[in-house]
Amino acid sequence: QYENMSKLQGVKKTVMKPGDGKTYPKTGDELTMHYTGYLHGQPDKVFDSSVRRGTPFKFRIGIGHVIQGWDEGVIKMSLGEKAKLEIASDYAYGERGAGSTIPPNSDLDFEVELLKIGESGGSGCTIL
Repeated sequence: QYENMSKLQGVKKTVMKPGDGKTYPKTGDELTMHYTGYLHGQPDKVFDSSVRRGTPFKFRIGIGHVIQGWDEGVIKMSLGEKAKLEIASDYAYGERGAGSTIPPNSDLDFEVELLKIGESGGSGCTIL
């Protein structure tokens, strides 16, 4: 019945570089992050990277602005932390996939770095 059953469950976080260990995001906080996303276990299959663009990504955590795996994994990171998130497809894009780069039912890996918690200076506008 479930041919593409994922071995991954939810989201698994592996710390690559510890953060400050005391400053954690709260639901609704604006976060500034760098990330590189690729198909699970295939770091040569990068589908998106803020690092390559040279522009960090800003979003609000815990309110559905990003995939569930990010909402659940990133909120457990402390400021300055770099981590690898291994995300099961049902916590990512699921059966629909995403565009031509993420096939349906794909587990994903993201290397993420939490650069800032809170509003940025200036207008607070985010251009994506």
